Amino acid sequence: MAKIELKQPIVEEISSSIKDAQSVVLVDYRGLTVEQDTQLRKNLREAGVTYKVYKNTLMNFAFKGTDCEGLLQYLEGPSAVAISTDDATAPARILAQFAKTANKLEIKAGMVEGTVYDANGMASIAEIPSRDVLLSRLLGSMKSPITNFARVMNQLAEKGGAAACEAPASEEAPAAE
Repeated sequence: MAKIELKQPIVEEISSSIKDAQSVVLVDYRGLTVEQDTQLRKNLREAGVTYKVYKNTLMNFAFKGTDCEGLLQYLEGPSAVAISTDDATAPARILAQFAKTANKLEIKAGMVEGTVYDANGMASIAEIPSRDVLLSRLLGSMKSPITNFARVMNQLAEKGGAAACEAPASEEAPAAE
């Protein structure tokens, strides 16, 4: 069997992984211990992120003609790729958080929703909270005024102030002529 026939399934695997990806992040993993790498893989897997190490030439073939084509310039040295189809910020967020404890891990670049970012751009994206956190914050901000209104109405009802707030019907203001 020729070498190209052996590598074709791997290129197809990468291509199918990035086809529907919300984000793709390239990292340099040199210097990580086995324990650190195992922990990183576990953290990414729990978040639904695929993390694999591929040869740069295979990623090069898979990235051509896709949104990830801008990442080709960053394929130097050992590279691992983290791919998420659900949460666009999850790979960057988890990798940046992990890089704080494992200083050998370096984010090279990434693609988020079709736009390619360098390492600094990915650091900014890593600071964006997850979709679930953003939705809960939105719900909390929408719920807050209603909750405060209900609390005020409850306090008025407890004090008997609701009856005191009603104006007598006979004391209407005279109509202007």
